[in-house]
Amino acid sequence: MNPIKHYHFPLSGHSHRVQLMLSLLELPVEEVFVDLAKGAHKQADFLAINAFGQVPVIDDDGVVLADSNAILVYLAQKYGQGRWLPTDPIGAARVQRWLSAAAGPIHAGPATARLITVFGAPYNAEDVIARSHNVLKVIDQELSDRPYLVGDTPTIADIAGYSYIAHAPEGNVSLQDYANVRAWLARIEALRGFVGMPRTAVGLQKTA
Repeated sequence: MNPIKHYHFPLSGHSHRVQLMLSLLELPVEEVFVDLAKGAHKQADFLAINAFGQVPVIDDDGVVLADSNAILVYLAQKYGQGRWLPTDPIGAARVQRWLSAAAGPIHAGPATARLITVFGAPYNAEDVIARSHNVLKVIDQELSDRPYLVGDTPTIADIAGYSYIAHAPEGNVSLQDYANVRAWLARIEALRGFVGMPRTAVGLQKTA
């Protein structure tokens, strides 16, 4: 098969979700760097493939898709051989719950906290860090009786949640009190084909 083009920015957790999924599925990839710092995502050629001007985008032999969670669904359904996205109504709904959490409280918490320190985004750090701990408490409790977010095997729910939670310390959000979350992160990192996102020496990561 032809390589899947992945338009990405290395420090974007949204991009990393897709990079990680592509690697776990052992798919051939052509990485296309989009220089967000220079505004490449707002140029006409990029807006032609994603009018929202955001990474990631994939081009799978002419099938062009944007939005990290939508791409995860596509990759799981097309290439996952039934492993990464349940087809039964309950399993599918449980995965969707966590995709919504990734786009909602995880984005508003750990992802936004990291935007402050890594990219200088003008958010209220105290509020964002508090939101981060609220969602981490929920996730830690949810993981108290199962190894992955939806059950005994990893799904795209875990891939959607991993990147920004793993990098929460960069946004001054400590994971110290969340043993179940830390064990879950380690399980994902032990998966065959795992690739990490570059760490930035900011926030709590300065001393890690």
